[in-house]
Amino acid sequence: MQDLEQIYRSYIDCLNRQDWLRLEDFVAADVVHNDRRFGLDGYRRMLESDFRAIPDLYFKIDLLVVDTQKVASRLVFDCTPVGQLFGLPVNGRRVRFSENVFYLFSEGRIVQVWSIIDTGVIEVQLA
Repeated sequence: MQDLEQIYRSYIDCLNRQDWLRLEDFVAADVVHNDRRFGLDGYRRMLESDFRAIPDLYFKIDLLVVDTQKVASRLVFDCTPVGQLFGLPVNGRRVRFSENVFYLFSEGRIVQVWSIIDTGVIEVQLA
């Protein structure tokens, strides 16, 4: 079996390519996101919605810590959302922000995600 770091990097690549057919290779059918049961279909819809709101969305790994079943990652984004982003009126302005995200894996797939996005830094950029 691939090591967890390689699996995670392949997952991020899958997101950046918007290869939704391969998402099930990395995400469990009953995945939970921030304590909400999304399931794979809900998780895919969330990501598709993110890409509609942010057409130039690109996940860049800034920091990565991996153990046997868990991944902690700081993802950074430099993008141009259309309309609102996290309830903030970005409206086509370029913004930079980060997401601190923790994943629990089972049998090589993500079963749980905890995500915190730094919206404060976006507010500062819009001021």
